[in-house]
Amino acid sequence: MPIYKTGDKKNGLQKYRVRVNYVDSFGAYKQIERVAYGKDAAKELESRLVRDLNNEDISMKITVTDLCNEYIRVKRNEVRESTLDRNSKIIKSYIIPFFGSARLGKLTVPQFQRWKTHIDEYMTSTKNSLSLEYKHKIYSVFRAVLNYAVKMEYIDKNPLTKLGNFKDANIIKNDMDFYTADEFLKFIAAAREQAEQSEQTFGSLYEWNFYVFFNIAFYTGMRKGEINALKWTDISDNTIHVTRSIAQKLKGGDRETPPKNKSSVRDIQIPLPLKDVLTEHYNRLKMLDGFSDDWRICGGVKCLRDSTIENRNQKYASAAGLKKIRIHDFRHSHASLLANNGINIQEIARRLGHSDIKMTWNTYSHLYPKEEERALTVLNKIRAKI
Repeated sequence: MPIYKTGDKKNGLQKYRVRVNYVDSFGAYKQIERVAYGKDAAKELESRLVRDLNNEDISMKITVTDLCNEYIRVKRNEVRESTLDRNSKIIKSYIIPFFGSARLGKLTVPQFQRWKTHIDEYMTSTKNSLSLEYKHKIYSVFRAVLNYAVKMEYIDKNPLTKLGNFKDANIIKNDMDFYTADEFLKFIAAAREQAEQSEQTFGSLYEWNFYVFFNIAFYTGMRKGEINALKWTDISDNTIHVTRSIAQKLKGGDRETPPKNKSSVRDIQIPLPLKDVLTEHYNRLKMLDGFSDDWRICGGVKCLRDSTIENRNQKYASAAGLKKIRIHDFRHSHASLLANNGINIQEIARRLGHSDIKMTWNTYSHLYPKEEERALTVLNKIRAKI
């Protein structure tokens, strides 16, 4: 902890540079540097800095930036790369710029309220306005970071939870979007027509990939990344083996990763309509030079691009005279169809690859047909002699 004499003076007193080295709570070597005039003042400053460092509460040493950086390092080994990338971007764009070097121990509830107001007012007034859904993601990430701080005993409680999530009084929650069986048949007929026209006009088989993609989405309920990752080698004995996913928004290009969670590694039996579609597509592609069973089912050597899938989704819906639903809503369509036909919620959860059946139940339970009369019929048969 040296004291350096400089060549400057002030009011006849020598200028000293006081430097105190220390190791922060994350094990990183750091230093504090201050200026004093006069040797006695420099020694006193050094003693005070050391005393303050030793007596300072850990929450007063750690900044929000320090905490966020540690959280990202820890989660690098715990979550999927695509999840880490998304959360890192949220932290760097919407948390660190606002709180900067603020110390954990000095954070107050009013600060978090000002942050929420900033996100609500400023961020929504810019060209890149934020949807309520994305604001919920921002809140969720920040809450997770602060929960980590509680877990590590840097702070006693998470002050963000007092305020709750973002809200918008002008937004009325819509019912889940999905296609009925009849609507899907219209949609997929439009997709097939487009593929046939493209093949006849340009001699290209490319459009068939989208036709197959949406068939897989509806008949299996698989996630977009899981469908993009599918190879012909993933099919055997009339079963699709879901073992991988593709993330497209990471630096360095596409990344093949495991599915979302352990439950997402699953086997899905192929219904007959989808089997016919896959067989037809396989016979179509195997005539191409270089074809291999290691090709992606939708796309071949390289999987389809997310933006192009979205473009075709809009195109087919418009051609069929249907409302456009999200790509993820084809997954809802699959589950909704099964739920409306009384399929066990546990089987739906298994097919969707949900890690918690409660998630499936909370999402789809309202779709189950009411069975009061059937229940009453069962109970009416159980009666004692009077």
